[in-house]
Amino acid sequence: MNKETLQAIVADLREGRTPALSVEDFPCFSAEATQGNEHLDPSYLDKVAAALTEADVPTFERALRAMDEGDLAWLGFKIVYDAAEAQANTDNEVTKKYGEQGSADGEPLVFFCNDAKEIVASREPSPRDVFQMKDVTRGPSMHNEQFEGLTWASVPLFDQVRVWLLGASDAASEVAALADHVGFAVCVVDYDEAYVSEARFPRAQRIVLPGGNFDALADVACAPEDFVCVLTRGHMFDPEGCVWATKQHAHYVGMMGCAGKNDRVHELVLAAGASEEDWERVKRPIGLKFGAKTPAELAIAIVAELVDVRYKQRYSEEAIERHEKSLGR
Repeated sequence: MNKETLQAIVADLREGRTPALSVEDFPCFSAEATQGNEHLDPSYLDKVAAALTEADVPTFERALRAMDEGDLAWLGFKIVYDAAEAQANTDNEVTKKYGEQGSADGEPLVFFCNDAKEIVASREPSPRDVFQMKDVTRGPSMHNEQFEGLTWASVPLFDQVRVWLLGASDAASEVAALADHVGFAVCVVDYDEAYVSEARFPRAQRIVLPGGNFDALADVACAPEDFVCVLTRGHMFDPEGCVWATKQHAHYVGMMGCAGKNDRVHELVLAAGASEEDWERVKRPIGLKFGAKTPAELAIAIVAELVDVRYKQRYSEEAIERHEKSLGR
């Protein structure tokens, strides 16, 4: 999310102008995001813009403050395609009861919600609205199609976590697709252009190192909040990958491989100047353990672990404690 976009919206609303909202800034309304949804398409963003008034300024100002504070927060959108159904429909005996009221009204709404479940909106939501507001801003989209007459969407006010895939192996190709699908920004690094191809990594940033090896990786930098998966082809450059990731102080480093191979990589990592403490930061083998063998199965194990680490990185201690308790950990 771009702060300048939110500031421009606030300025327009204060001057009584209808703001221009684009799918580039609110990708939950893009053609790709709404494909196959008969109730939602990019044109609905114009309806959202037309419904905004000066009363919505506090919502966008709260979003700006959340971005300044690094809060885990979202802007959410109530999307109405049948106003009567949206307000009349109620829970049945299977779902939790939220009273007899449906949605508070049949109009579009933009709202703010964060990890603490603080909600800011220009109009008072109904209890059922609140239930869906919270759900659509945690997944970022759960139960958004639960009730007739309306649906929900959201955009995060925080950046994606970047995952570096060191090596363009078959497993890395599978990890890239799945990691992108669950909201990571993916960058794949290798020295062989034939493997770092658009066909194998259609949605990832691709870096081709010169020299036929990983020596030039030292000239690349990652951020401390980034994740690194060491997945080099044939494990040939796993030591270089581990040394680079630990020197970059990446938040998470994982490496695939068996115990025997890891022992040799361990020796080479230490010989390259890394410390024993650096080595212990490397999760090995990478991924959750459930018998994964094929590249696609390994990708599920790896990305599942990345999701778990991302949750712990982003959420409050209170939320993490609830999460861990629910998992029996």
